[in-house]
Amino acid sequence: MSRGTRYFSDAALAFLHDLAGNNSRDWFQANKARYEEHVRAPFQKLLVDLQPALARISPHFQADPRSVGGSLYRIQRDTRYSRDKSPYKPWQGARLFHERRRAVLSPLFYIHLQPGRCFVGAGLWHPDGPTLRRVRQFIVDNPAAWARAVHAPAFRRRYRLDDSQMLVRPPRGFPPDFPYLDDLRHKNIVGERPLEDALFTGNALRRTLERDLQALAPVVDYLCAALDLDF
Repeated sequence: MSRGTRYFSDAALAFLHDLAGNNSRDWFQANKARYEEHVRAPFQKLLVDLQPALARISPHFQADPRSVGGSLYRIQRDTRYSRDKSPYKPWQGARLFHERRRAVLSPLFYIHLQPGRCFVGAGLWHPDGPTLRRVRQFIVDNPAAWARAVHAPAFRRRYRLDDSQMLVRPPRGFPPDFPYLDDLRHKNIVGERPLEDALFTGNALRRTLERDLQALAPVVDYLCAALDLDF
């Protein structure tokens, strides 16, 4: 049996660590070859290799390896509306997106590479107010399927709902006795789990991510149903 493909080396983490401490255009241009060789190219290869497993989960999601317009987020930051004017992100992320992503807000799968902060997740990140209220109402109207997606013991042992941004109290207009009322406080509807740096630099990365995508699929399926999207 094949031991699996090793996509990233320690050099990928070393580049991102160095970028965090030298976040300037001059430094990045002098080290751009390191980024291309050790971060972007391996991530693109990983996306190609994940696509067959993703297609088995849903034919409507894509792992797109293109350098422009594909799954990889740009390493450059948009600083127009930020007080932080650092020109680069000290991480590399990839979204495995829905085919209708350009037409409507849609859930996605996500892979994040950052020294000490690697993770995999899936769901809706920063949805606008009307979309979030629509999802919350769908949860109230369809609690059994929600429970199967995010409250099953197997899911809860491995994943958590992102709690980085939450309302202090449950939103108004929903039944106070709803059994999952606390879930409605979340501003991001995302299931996620951290990954060890060593996993990214080992040869089990693709197999592990394929299992994670499969395990996170019920969350994405549920959100697609809430937003009238095919899954």
